[in-house]
Amino acid sequence: MTAGKNEILDLFVIGGGINGAGIARDAAGRGYRVGLAEMNDFGGATSSASTKLFHGGLRYLEFFEFGLVRKALVEREVLLKAMPHIAWPMRFVLPVFPNMRFDSDTPTSRLLARLMPWLKGRRPAWLIRLGLFLYDHLGGREILPSTARINLRSAQEGRPLQARYKLAYEYSDCWVEDSRLTLLNVRDAANLGALIHARTKVVSANRKDDLWEIILADQSGGVTTCMARMIVNAGGPWVEEIIRGVTRLNSSERIRLVRGSHIVTSKLYDHDKCYFLQGRDGRIMFAIPYEEDFTLIGTTDVAHDDISQRPDCNDAEAAYMIAFVNEYFDRRITRDDVVWSYSGVRPLYDDGASSATAATRDYVLTVDTSAGVPVLNVFGGKITTYRKLAEQAMDKIDLALGRKTKKWTKDASLPGGDFNISDRSLLVADLEKRLPFFDAFTVRRLFRQYGTQCQAIFTGVSSAEDVGHSFGNGITEREIDWAIENEWVRDASDFLWRRSKLGLRIDTDAVSAIDAHIQSRIAQR
Repeated sequence: MTAGKNEILDLFVIGGGINGAGIARDAAGRGYRVGLAEMNDFGGATSSASTKLFHGGLRYLEFFEFGLVRKALVEREVLLKAMPHIAWPMRFVLPVFPNMRFDSDTPTSRLLARLMPWLKGRRPAWLIRLGLFLYDHLGGREILPSTARINLRSAQEGRPLQARYKLAYEYSDCWVEDSRLTLLNVRDAANLGALIHARTKVVSANRKDDLWEIILADQSGGVTTCMARMIVNAGGPWVEEIIRGVTRLNSSERIRLVRGSHIVTSKLYDHDKCYFLQGRDGRIMFAIPYEEDFTLIGTTDVAHDDISQRPDCNDAEAAYMIAFVNEYFDRRITRDDVVWSYSGVRPLYDDGASSATAATRDYVLTVDTSAGVPVLNVFGGKITTYRKLAEQAMDKIDLALGRKTKKWTKDASLPGGDFNISDRSLLVADLEKRLPFFDAFTVRRLFRQYGTQCQAIFTGVSSAEDVGHSFGNGITEREIDWAIENEWVRDASDFLWRRSKLGLRIDTDAVSAIDAHIQSRIAQR
């Protein structure tokens, strides 16, 4: 949709990551006239570079972040019900052993050292069990099972591990496809009437009477202007740049940029559970089943001083993660086992913490009216709490604009997620019958990406010829054309790395063919 001449928007959101997308969707569903601009691809930065978990953050309990953990734990099942195609329950195996170590910066470590000096620097097993008890009960559970004890000497979860690990606890969290989560929020916002500006940068915003005059420049060189009553600055790592360079506000609030890197290897084990690993330095690492044939390992916490520098997983970070998991698994991995790596910058609210690891993961929302018209600045946040962040943002937006609207997103599914979790296997089986010319992996992959939208994508399809040219690995002309029209795909990397992770599976010739097809289709529009 495009704005009509002289139309005034209620809200203009800068930033198409998960926070901006969530706020735009929530506002549009409450009847606000909303615009959103993202300078690159939706979710193309931090929001597609997470560890891809809906989780309470077990380790945040050691920082006494009980409010954040409870908020996230409650949200896990709310989000799971809203998007059961791109999110699903996962069990996490946490091996315990003597002389487990703390990160020395944690408040729990310092408190334990004072009260029980003989435990200084150690993370005892009883403390982990206490943390898991709190984890089970802080947020309540309807779907996810509670913590269990595992004998690693006899259970399948112990087979990939070195023999010295004999005991583990198993608890619940959830997996989520982070880049698709962001995209589906943008799609739903558009379905609800929001005006979406893809690959469009906000150049400047100036007060004009009681409105913001916002200048937009797209990647083709086109410049447009729109008017809005309020701006939401959801720029993520660029939130400070927008404050200073776009809205030109005088704010003392700052963010702390922390780089989190991940590596992907060939599959390290055969079951579908994740490992939560504790290091000698007190830090933790996840090893997660990924895209059926791989294992995702991460993450690091390293200061990232310059947002103009692209975040990349450097040799030191990769070596650290490899050494970390080699302390646990029988199969030792090397750099040659790494098939892909990625890195993102987390824009954490600068609360004065002494280290990147200790900095708060909670979000801070502030309304600035110093320019005479309001701006909501969004600092921090994590994907698990994005919906709650959007609700709290709407409280502040309602107040600033003199409205009183109702919350609605808690029971609303995202596109493709309008089915019960318990029906997932039946729906995949039905899709397999409907598309017998696709292999089983492709059918599962399609459902993970699109859920019930598969019905629209493959309407009228009864044979392999109906889906058009095949680019290999189950990628067809029919699917790509749908993604161009409905998911703002503009090049091969959009489709292969953010709409899917098929980039892990195809060769350079197929990438070139897909990109050529996309450019041809766009040129015909």
